[in-house]
Amino acid sequence: MAAPAQTLGGDAVFSFLKQPNTPQLSALGGVNISQLSNDAGLAFNNPAQLRSTMHTQLNTVFNLQYAGIKVYHTSFAFRNEKLNTNFLWGLHYFDYGNSTQTDAAGNILGSFRPRDWVMQIGASRSYGSRWNYGLNVKFISSAYGIYSSNGIAADVGLLYTDSAGLFSASVLVKNMGSQLKAYPGAGAEDLPFDFQIGFTKRMAKAPFGISLTGQRVHRFNIRYEDTLFNNENGFVNSSSGKFTAGKLLDHLVLGTTIYIGDHVEVQAGYNFLRRRELNIGNEGNGLNGFSMGATVKLGKMDIRFARAQYQSNTAYHQLGLNLTLNKYFSLGKWGQRIGW
Repeated sequence: MAAPAQTLGGDAVFSFLKQPNTPQLSALGGVNISQLSNDAGLAFNNPAQLRSTMHTQLNTVFNLQYAGIKVYHTSFAFRNEKLNTNFLWGLHYFDYGNSTQTDAAGNILGSFRPRDWVMQIGASRSYGSRWNYGLNVKFISSAYGIYSSNGIAADVGLLYTDSAGLFSASVLVKNMGSQLKAYPGAGAEDLPFDFQIGFTKRMAKAPFGISLTGQRVHRFNIRYEDTLFNNENGFVNSSSGKFTAGKLLDHLVLGTTIYIGDHVEVQAGYNFLRRRELNIGNEGNGLNGFSMGATVKLGKMDIRFARAQYQSNTAYHQLGLNLTLNKYFSLGKWGQRIGW
């Protein structure tokens, strides 16, 4: 019997929800929930990272993936002082281009444009000076020609910050929800549920910080293996009931940020699970699993870039801008009426 919300790789619908939406997240290994940064894109991933300093920030991202796939992201954060609450709206959109539509015999019937997207709203509040908690509610949609599906989900996060100790920690429960409409001819499927724990420590006497994030910690063995493929190609199948250090490391994502003055940051990450899943058998496959990025802060605008390695000699690139709109425009009386 399958347990709800405890799926392995390949067993969940809407897998695109696991893709990092913003360059800083991609550069830190694709999974990070405790990094302290004035980046609304991180709040799209973890609502507890949505803070008042992101007020009127617009985050836009363009990602050119493999095979001409284009991914777009935008999010906007603002704070309502009367409600003492921070809000965020965001959209993450995957454009796969045009595909040829054929019948079972291979006859061309035309073309279609497959797409995936998720739109969400989020809110966060603080408790005392060290705690921040938040909630994202998202509507999810996929369409591949005549096959379409949609669903609804929520993320709940809690962030602890010790400013004096340069330390932060967070827990996040992601993608709690279900399909509203299943694909034609298929039954209801589980969403890619994830329970994450993360820690970030910035060094007091050195210009860098280190993050350690645990993904899918609700289940120890998260390896997805095609035993038939492994047997046919001479690869070793792991024992699902046996404890190994490799299975423990599968949960971990390492990230670091180097602060170069007040205007430049360099990020790097390593995703153990991505590395193992993309290796060929027991052999390495280039720098897959590694990622890196950089941020240039220009006062009213932050420029962010990330490069993530998924295969030997190939990578995808992500470019993002963070614009604080109230530094460009005066909101006047209209802004005052809504609590800005």
